[in-house]
Parts: sequence; structure tokens; C-alpha cells
Amino acid sequence: MFELFLTFAKIGLFTIGGGYAMIPLIKETVVDKKQWTTEEDLMDLIAVAQSCPGVFAINISVFIGYRMRRLPGALMCALGAALPSFIIILAIAMFFRQFKDNPTVASIFRGIRPAVVALIAVPVFKMARTSKINIYNSWIPIVSALCIWLIGVSPIYIILIAAIGGYTYRHLLK
Repeated sequence: MFELFLTFAKIGLFTIGGGYAMIPLIKETVVDKKQWTTEEDLMDLIAVAQSCPGVFAINISVFIGYRMRRLPGALMCALGAALPSFIIILAIAMFFRQFKDNPTVASIFRGIRPAVVALIAVPVFKMARTSKINIYNSWIPIVSALCIWLIGVSPIYIILIAAIGGYTYRHLLK
């Protein structure tokens, strides 16, 4: 049980940029090192975690913990994933007013931003590979992203259209 807590505490401690930035660490730890699940199962868990309300990192940790040790495992993983961020944010909040105008602190945050973008981009490309996105269907995420970004279409509509399209493809065309 403590191993579940410690595993997700380490992931939570060393991840900057939110839940999506945690995906490479979660995959490396849970799939590659500890072999608690497979890469395909992790992709399914990620899809479910994304569709559930709440914090993505907590959702994925709960699903993995529940799979390993039921409710106690889910609680330990959730606590492990949340506690480091909580402590760090609490410490920052306590001292941020003193350092917010400090040029060194501002430079550090400017340096972290590109790294966070990279931490989020890597899982996107890995998920695309695992999701079997290829030259024939790559237009779907591209058009979806452009519709959201350029036209301002709500992601909810994109999800609904994708669900209807997937259902139609599965039941009418195959």
C-alpha cells in the first residue's frame, strides 16, 4: 500500500504542468518499471480519466490504485498524487507576494514554460501512436483542434460529433 502512495507521490512531486505532463512519468513507472498495467490498458484508463469530472492526475491515480488494491489503493494513490502539489502550492502561496516581483523568480518561471509545453506535447504524440492515428485518419484530430482553436467550437460538440461518427462508422460502414 505504501508503495502505491510513494509511487504517485514521486510522480506528483516531479511533475510540473498538470496531469497531462504526468503521463510520461506514469507510463514509465506503472507500465515499464512496475508492470502494473499494459500500455493499451493505460491508454484506456487515460481516456476514462479524461472523460470523468475532476483533476486528471487524481482520476488516473485512483483508477490505477483501485485496479491494484481496490478502495484503499485508490485512496493511497490519490493522496500520493495530490499531496506533493498541495504542499508545493501552499508553500508558494505563503511566500509568493514576497518574490513575485523578483527578476530571478520571473526568469525561472519564464524558463519553465517551454519545458511544460514539451511535457504536455510528448504524451500527445505518444497517445497518437498508441491510438493508431495514421495518415488516413490524422485529419480528425487536426480538424478538431483547428475548429476549437480558430473557430471557437466547443470541445463538447467535437466530442459529440466524434462519438456519433464512431458509432456510425462501426455500425453502418463495417
